[in-house]
Amino acid sequence: MLAKGYPLGRGDISSIRSIDLRLIDDLVDFVRGPGFVLDFSDPNFSDFFASELKINIDDPKYAANGGSKGKRLRCLLQTCDDDTAVRALMALWEHRCEYLARSGAADPVADAAARYQGLISRLSGGAAPQRPAASPQSAPVDRQAFTKIKADLLQVTALAPHARGYAFEGFLKGMFEAFDLAAQEPFRLRGEQIDGSFQLGSEIYLLEAKWHGHPIGVAELHTFHGKIEQKAAWTRGLFVSNSGFTEDGLAAFGRGKRVICMDGLDLYEMLDREIPLPHVLERKVRRAAETGSPFLRVRDLFPQ
Repeated sequence: MLAKGYPLGRGDISSIRSIDLRLIDDLVDFVRGPGFVLDFSDPNFSDFFASELKINIDDPKYAANGGSKGKRLRCLLQTCDDDTAVRALMALWEHRCEYLARSGAADPVADAAARYQGLISRLSGGAAPQRPAASPQSAPVDRQAFTKIKADLLQVTALAPHARGYAFEGFLKGMFEAFDLAAQEPFRLRGEQIDGSFQLGSEIYLLEAKWHGHPIGVAELHTFHGKIEQKAAWTRGLFVSNSGFTEDGLAAFGRGKRVICMDGLDLYEMLDREIPLPHVLERKVRRAAETGSPFLRVRDLFPQ
């Protein structure tokens, strides 16, 4: 069954087989054991399906064979259509990759990626799977828009030092809006300042923006990550430092965090080569999931 608002895919019932369910069990129950799904608590499991798929996984119909997270997931996959099953499996795979990167653990399932991709390919009818919901973020921005964004950045550079910080935050908000990333203004919570937020696909990112004369070190990175950890479990962060990051700071910050980083050179490369911002962020997120590293340069992610 699909949540209201989602069309049915190819057939009302998925074509997942018993052997597929065994593979899925292997992929999701290695953290806490049978009946569990990765590192999800009951509330986080519910929130995950609500935010990613607009599905109420707590609906009694998904507990027909038992109320554990694993049994509810099985029931969903056996009763939904193939398109919904693919979306659910892709979302769970992303969370799984993020968990492995964060924990630093080796994948306990042999050939997990290849076996998972084979299942997704079969459920997708052999076509490359797509993320749910049409993504306006993927649409290219025209050359005139890139020209304006570059001009806006030059205006920030021309300001007096004390004015650049606030102007840089405004520039980033305008850039996110140009790429339809649902940017929000900076806001203040009790005891902390958040420089803004934006949405990439189905994920919400908090923003930290710095225009300093010196590269950012480990203290600033840990402070921002601390803000992320105080929010919902699925919250992520983007730290944009015009002056870059110290190598020692990145090394001390470690791997497997919920933060990705950009520096001024990244912004220059992206704008000069007219690479849409969502493409840059998606590539950074994927490589962070694969390597655990929060900072990989645009020139390395998009070699010419």
